[in-house]
Amino acid sequence: MTIETAHNTTPDSSVNRYSTSLLHDGPTFNKPLVDTLEPIQFKLKNNETIATAFPIFHHSFIPEQLLSLMHEQFNAEIERGDTYPQLELLSREEFIDYWCHSMCVILLETDNLNILQNDIAVTIKDWNRLFLGTFYIKPNYMPRCSHNCNAGFLVNSSHRGKKIGYRLAQTYLKLAPLLGYTYSVYNLVFVTNIASWKIWDHFKFDRIGLVPNVAVIKGYKDPVDAIIFGKDLTTIEPELFDDFNLI
Repeated sequence: MTIETAHNTTPDSSVNRYSTSLLHDGPTFNKPLVDTLEPIQFKLKNNETIATAFPIFHHSFIPEQLLSLMHEQFNAEIERGDTYPQLELLSREEFIDYWCHSMCVILLETDNLNILQNDIAVTIKDWNRLFLGTFYIKPNYMPRCSHNCNAGFLVNSSHRGKKIGYRLAQTYLKLAPLLGYTYSVYNLVFVTNIASWKIWDHFKFDRIGLVPNVAVIKGYKDPVDAIIFGKDLTTIEPELFDDFNLI
């Protein structure tokens, strides 16, 4: 079956790939606060490794091999069965529609701002080394409530234990308000996903709800609860970025 999406038209090549005018299905009543979201560079937490976060407004801006790696990593996360609600693996088209529906950010271990250009040769082995993680941002609700956003995060399994999720969270808090979002909602953070809820507690998200017995996940006999997290994106505490060492 073909997945039809309103975001299947390749942008005009003359448009800056970082222009927020390319944002698909963003906040209905709020415009982005900036004209462009340029890549941002910083050091990973607790080491000197330089990473670059690339805002992606259309899946055609992602090199094919990197997109395949992201797809593979997300399906592996589904197979692990303990963080996302999906049960069946996603086809390539389904993954693109899910992860790239509005916009996403890709974090690479590089100081090269042009690494995503089509004329730069990068092997799949190189991409696995460079690709640290990614997250998407999209409205959490229908248009009248679309200034409330949702996000999903994925860390490359080859780079676990490097606090990549911590840096992805900071990057999200930097970028989401610039797109016009004023509040963030995470609908299903399973209580068994300790690494996730510890991050959102650290970044001062509010626990605004609990969904009891909501998820049947691998490794647990009984359904587990999920926390609903929320955060006002208009009053983000400056100290949350004290160790965000921009280059």
